[in-house]
Amino acid sequence: MAEGSNSAMGGENLLFLTDEQLRKGIEAMFFAYRGFTADPDRILDAHGYGRAHHRALHFINRTHGTTVNNLLNILGVTKQSLNRVLRTLIEDGLVESRVGRKDRRERNLFLTEKGDTLERALSEAQRERMRAAYRAAGPQAVAGFRLVLEAMMDDEIRRQYLNMRDRRT
Repeated sequence: MAEGSNSAMGGENLLFLTDEQLRKGIEAMFFAYRGFTADPDRILDAHGYGRAHHRALHFINRTHGTTVNNLLNILGVTKQSLNRVLRTLIEDGLVESRVGRKDRRERNLFLTEKGDTLERALSEAQRERMRAAYRAAGPQAVAGFRLVLEAMMDDEIRRQYLNMRDRRT
């Protein structure tokens, strides 16, 4: 377990956290996010892409055949922003847009073989970092971490996350 990561060892009362304890948690999240995105950022940069491209690839992979509207809902971005990202990914041969079978106005999104290869490289970099952190922290900390993340989500976003988490692809 990482030094200082066990709040009981540090004597912190989890029922009442001081502003200083909360600040430390916020800063830890900022720095952890930097680490979590560092490896994918290097891979994306080599291709001329950014984090928005990564998020789109991740969720297109996670929800094969998702519609553009569903992806908008998942990502919480503007249509204009998503269209820019999707246009690039489609033009570069990473994503395929197919006309919907039930509703021809819908566009269903799928990763191509090239898109799948890039998405796997991005995800593997993050899985390795998460795997190492989870092993270092231990199973109770992992479960607690997930509970904290879920508790930070707004109700609608949590519902969306739980639906996606429970879906098998």
